[in-house]
Amino acid sequence: MPPAPQGRIAALDLARTLALVGMAVFHFCYDLEFLGFLPPGATHTGGLRLLSITVAGGFLLLSGVSLYLAHGQAIRWRAFGRRLTRIGAAAAAVTVATWVVFPTAFVYFGILHAIALASVIGLAFLRLPMALTALAAVAVFTVPRIWPGALDLPWLDWLGLTRTPRFSVDFEPVFPWLAPFLMGLALAKLAASAGLWDRLRATPGTQGRLIHALGWPGRHSLMVYLLHQPVLLALLWGAMQVSR
Repeated sequence: MPPAPQGRIAALDLARTLALVGMAVFHFCYDLEFLGFLPPGATHTGGLRLLSITVAGGFLLLSGVSLYLAHGQAIRWRAFGRRLTRIGAAAAAVTVATWVVFPTAFVYFGILHAIALASVIGLAFLRLPMALTALAAVAVFTVPRIWPGALDLPWLDWLGLTRTPRFSVDFEPVFPWLAPFLMGLALAKLAASAGLWDRLRATPGTQGRLIHALGWPGRHSLMVYLLHQPVLLALLWGAMQVSR
């Protein structure tokens, strides 16, 4: 297994920042729809729907890459446990908050739940060949399409193998959303074998400082994720009050 580079890689922080920008744009439009400024269903069709899928897939793919970079040589159990605890606690907070606001459409298996479970499953693929990991990603993506309703039980709908999932404002079931995570893990292995991670390290100087600044949201993506919606809603509420 090629060694993973030490320290953060600026390109990945920038990629996370870009994913966060896409998330904020989508949620801003979602809030506009929720407040009645956009027609019902606007965020579930067309370009906004494509944006939401791309952003969710991007977060999961980057999480797969990060798992390899952090634990590709050896699983650092204490660091892994701390990260999993933070993500799990944040996922639980999202579930509770959305249950209060949207009791009939609360988030019971959203993007944070998916990342947490995928991180645990991904440990089993750290030592497997890149090709086998990529094949598993393809299988996870394909299974719901060739075998829908295989486990059509209400308490297993978070797996995604159901014809009748419960409605939720954010639903990222294991099938097919584990696929981009595993693909990210496979791509990270491929990049390591090509020596790409070392070449992507940030360079010193003005350009490096600019990249470092732009990557700040990506280095604090969980905090930004948890805070961006309250901030967006507060700004929209304030704008509504001013415009009256």
